[in-house]
Amino acid sequence: AAAFPLDVGDMAGLTALPQKVVERFGKLDVIINNAGLHHRGDMFRHEAPKFVDMFMVNTVAPVVLTRVAADLMSPGGVIINVASLAGKLGVPGSAVYSGTKAGLRFWALAAAEDLGRKGLRIANVNPGPVDTGFFDSDMASVTALTFSQPMSSAEQVSDAVLACIVSEETGFEIDLPYLSGKLSTFGYLLPAAAKLLRPLLERKGAKNKARFLERKGRG
Repeated sequence: AAAFPLDVGDMAGLTALPQKVVERFGKLDVIINNAGLHHRGDMFRHEAPKFVDMFMVNTVAPVVLTRVAADLMSPGGVIINVASLAGKLGVPGSAVYSGTKAGLRFWALAAAEDLGRKGLRIANVNPGPVDTGFFDSDMASVTALTFSQPMSSAEQVSDAVLACIVSEETGFEIDLPYLSGKLSTFGYLLPAAAKLLRPLLERKGAKNKARFLERKGRG
């Protein structure tokens, strides 16, 4: 196998990547849009260029890469987006990130028909919090609401990606954890009820966050 180092914010490099893969391996069957960027905290904490960076990495790059790669993929190819439960139900303190992931998720659901005409499938994996280093650098800005949900492992996310690859459905989605996905849908459909539940979830999340930091030796 060969690696192709890439800054997904580099449009020239991004659009050239699919052809490089075909030249090296002979074909391109699967795309996993897994890059993510999150500048945490209240949106007024950051200047506008950081918003642009998040939309570029989380939304624009996957759309552009898929568009270019789709011309090179044979029927049966599949595109997997690692989106987020924050794209199903906006998370306060992560407004811009939630917007970028909502854009990615809804684009994929809408694009399923277009891609289907080329014989290609597209699917989303929507994780909640995942136990990686993604939020370790700015733990103070990770909301208690985020920690109110069970944390998935990187292996669980990769298993969900594989399940999407072998599924024959297009527009297929897997939420992680399953019950958190149902809670997100409930909150989206009944925002008044979600608002009432939020203080309870934040208290639970604050306790979970404290235990997490203690396990990491940072309490």
